[in-house]
Amino acid sequence: MDERLEKMTIALEDAGCGEEVIAKAARLLEAGRGEELVRHLRLCRCDLMEDLHETQKKVDRMDYLIRQTEKTITVK
Repeated sequence: MDERLEKMTIALEDAGCGEEVIAKAARLLEAGRGEELVRHLRLCRCDLMEDLHETQKKVDRMDYLIRQTEKTITVK
């Protein structure tokens, strides 16, 4: 396996990308289609950012619940 391909595959796996995403990136890299590869990677990044924002909303909800519970405990 080409060193660039191996490094990219490892990085995508570390980022939590699935086999389909990794396979498409590998095909684009091997075909020398750099601009399409960058576009594909940016789309993957957007998906990760959406996941991050959803997780942040969940954390915010938990923080709210903790604060409300702490108020209830303190009032008693």
